[in-house]
Amino acid sequence: MTDPLVADATTSAPAQRADLAHGRWTPMWFLAPAVLTLFAIGIYPTLFALVTSMRKYNLTRARDGFPFIGLENYQTVLTDSTFWQTLWRTARFFMTVMPVEIVLGILIALLLHKPGWSLTRSLVRVSLVVPLATTYAVVGLIGRLIFNRDFGVANQFSNWMGFESLDWLGSQAGAFAAIAMMDVWQWTPFCALIFLAGLSMVPNEVEEAARLETSSYFALLRHVQLPYLLPGFTAMLILRSADVLKLFDMVFTMTRGGPGAATDLVSVYIQRVGFRIFDMGVASAQAILLLILTIFISRLFITLFYREIDA
Repeated sequence: MTDPLVADATTSAPAQRADLAHGRWTPMWFLAPAVLTLFAIGIYPTLFALVTSMRKYNLTRARDGFPFIGLENYQTVLTDSTFWQTLWRTARFFMTVMPVEIVLGILIALLLHKPGWSLTRSLVRVSLVVPLATTYAVVGLIGRLIFNRDFGVANQFSNWMGFESLDWLGSQAGAFAAIAMMDVWQWTPFCALIFLAGLSMVPNEVEEAARLETSSYFALLRHVQLPYLLPGFTAMLILRSADVLKLFDMVFTMTRGGPGAATDLVSVYIQRVGFRIFDMGVASAQAILLLILTIFISRLFITLFYREIDA
């Protein structure tokens, strides 16, 4: 005669194993949408660009097929003087806007970090999000209105101060300065919020003791607050360098890369090669080289600036 306890244990064992198996797969079902999305919009386009960069992929000659040519497209890019000129112009743009954004961001963060005026500081923090929430194309349209030669706000301010009106977007120096100022307007709040987050990590007792020891704001910033700013500063440099290397919408909306080649950044040049000349093989090789450069710059910034905070 079968023992009821043994029968119950026997019948419940498969159900327990099924529940355990279902429990092991549950996290995978939750991760699946994110993984599929990442593969669809990130991994697959990168792999497709890598394959395309090794083929003769000119859309105007589709009847000839897309034969495999190895590293020939990379050789074409590396020997293209225009590509190097646009890359240098992009680096010059980064070195122009980044110091301004860092200095202004630190000043804004230090002002918001001061005690008192809690309502004002809260309103300023909220207002800092507005430029970040504005899309690149809209920033470009705003820039075209601000720097318009006939009715732009920039020339109105110049006239009020006694200067003559300038053709901002019609001159090479003016167009470069215009896109630089619009980038500073959009991304200085981002730098300020990053620095403000770093300042909020400084222990209150350490900061108060340092204020009793010295009245110099520079000494306080250098010896007490700076170690807490470096991790965020490193992340900011990485994000901004990658963003400048792929900056296209705002520049294309404002200047189309002109006048001449004054604002022809590397992303604008890649777009022109891929979607005007329709040489997708060379454009893909340029994009892959840009990805490699971004990874190298990120590792360089981590090596130079990132420091762990001593507990």
